[in-house]
Amino acid sequence: MPEVLDLFQLDGKNALVTGASRGLGAGMALALAQAGANVALHGSRNVPDSVVQQVRSTGRKFAFTIGDLQDPQTAPRLIEETIAALGSIDILVNNAGMIRRAPAVEYPFNDWTSVLQTNLTSVFELCQSAAVHMLRQNSGKIINIASLLTFQGGVFVPAYAAAKGAVGQLTKALANEWSAAGINVNAIAPGYMATDNTQALRSDPVRSRQILERIPAGRWGLPEDLAGAVVFLASRASNYVHGHVLAVDGGWLAR
Repeated sequence: MPEVLDLFQLDGKNALVTGASRGLGAGMALALAQAGANVALHGSRNVPDSVVQQVRSTGRKFAFTIGDLQDPQTAPRLIEETIAALGSIDILVNNAGMIRRAPAVEYPFNDWTSVLQTNLTSVFELCQSAAVHMLRQNSGKIINIASLLTFQGGVFVPAYAAAKGAVGQLTKALANEWSAAGINVNAIAPGYMATDNTQALRSDPVRSRQILERIPAGRWGLPEDLAGAVVFLASRASNYVHGHVLAVDGGWLAR
């Protein structure tokens, strides 16, 4: 039996992290590289030099994949580019996402379709394209990024809540099909994190205070708070974990 810390090592594994140009995606990409994985960094338009330099400093191999996940052709291309650059796809982190806020009664249909395409449909497309290769090698780790709104309804974000609720169910459905073939499909549900998506909430003194009062940990989450979770779910340490949605929320759901 290997030493327990060895189970968390990702040496020789190749990962794709979508939405890795900033925030949670950049933090998880760096964590995977620090644990030993080679990483393909996806951005809709580019990946900032600051993110590249952090990943480069780990000494791991890295690559870029650029593309708008609103385009259905992007997802399979990202998988193929990752394999071409790194040699395989062993870990997929479906992090890219967007949010549009408006009362449900006046929610624009274009916003609905855009959010569902990016936050749900592209997740399935990426899982499906990656699984073609993972099934051949009888191994793989797929980590979908869910949300507190996988469990709760939220306010003024009907498309986001619908998509993230579906991500939780998709994670379980794919785990049911692929677990026996050596593919782990799990999800991380971040709590209220200090990212671009929550800037409006953090800038609202009343809403920010209400949120902080509800979080037992007493603070907004940071990208590094997901580092341990993503490495765990990407590593051999989670080999018997299937179809799980892991909340990393400062205790929000326990309140």
